[in-house]
Amino acid sequence: MKVSVIGAGNVGATAANVLAHGDFCNEVVLLDIKEGLSEGKALDMWETSPINMYSTRTTGVTNNYKATAKSEVVIITSGIPRKPGMSRDDLIATNAGIVHQVTKKVIKASPKAKIIVVSNPLDVMTYCAFKTAKVDRSRVMGMAGILDISRYKSFIALEVGCSPKEVQAVLMGGHGDTMVPLPRYTTVAGIPVTELIEKDKLKAIIERTKKGGGELVKLMGTSAWYAPGAAAAQMAEAIIKDEKRIFPCCVRLNGEYGMKNIFLGVPVMLGRNGVEKIYELDLRAGEKKLLKKSADAVKNVMKVLDKMELKY
Repeated sequence: MKVSVIGAGNVGATAANVLAHGDFCNEVVLLDIKEGLSEGKALDMWETSPINMYSTRTTGVTNNYKATAKSEVVIITSGIPRKPGMSRDDLIATNAGIVHQVTKKVIKASPKAKIIVVSNPLDVMTYCAFKTAKVDRSRVMGMAGILDISRYKSFIALEVGCSPKEVQAVLMGGHGDTMVPLPRYTTVAGIPVTELIEKDKLKAIIERTKKGGGELVKLMGTSAWYAPGAAAAQMAEAIIKDEKRIFPCCVRLNGEYGMKNIFLGVPVMLGRNGVEKIYELDLRAGEKKLLKKSADAVKNVMKVLDKMELKY
């Protein structure tokens, strides 16, 4: 089994490293346009294999998509990172062109690959990859929900003072300020979170989750990479190992939740065929309102992409 990661920046390199340590692939290919970058990072990873005891071969290449041929999964992280003061929408003009070109090359080399998009703005870049790939919606998905829900869980664990392993939650909607955490689906070791955390504190955690990416940009001057890279790797693992895991992922809705032709984060099952099932939760009126607000925000960005002169 081969997984290819396009983009050897912080997120891509982290995803490749996590995948290699997982030791469930034969090979992880790391590709970048900068000469020597992916080769160096892949070699550095491989030199840790005797220390960390894994066999997955890490290969780095410069703009050579032939090396990615017959990949089971391809993770696209290409694009410019988010900078201080920059909204995700600001990234669309540059990153859409990049994701469009990358996806064409990926599909040519690996026609059967499942594609995981990490590039920002996430929801619309997933839409861009889908339009370019021209494959079934089950094979193109965006990594956002797993990252957002991981932040949400980690903040809850800090507040409760428990292991993050004990926290389970559901989160929906677009990636960013309009995401929709669902407290009534959030538990700690089976205990409803509302019984463990005061309402005001839980509200503050939800707001921090929504602005989680921006918080890190302010601290570091660039986008996060450890959690996004690990989240993308977790999705790839679920597909490669046919785990049938249920995650919140950005997928194309065709009537689910009363929405069509939009890419939005919802609970799905990931397995060997990619997105094998979309779960339609029975949302309350207030939750539906928040989800619609999130969907409207995503649609506005999708319209920007539709106006671009990309040849699909």
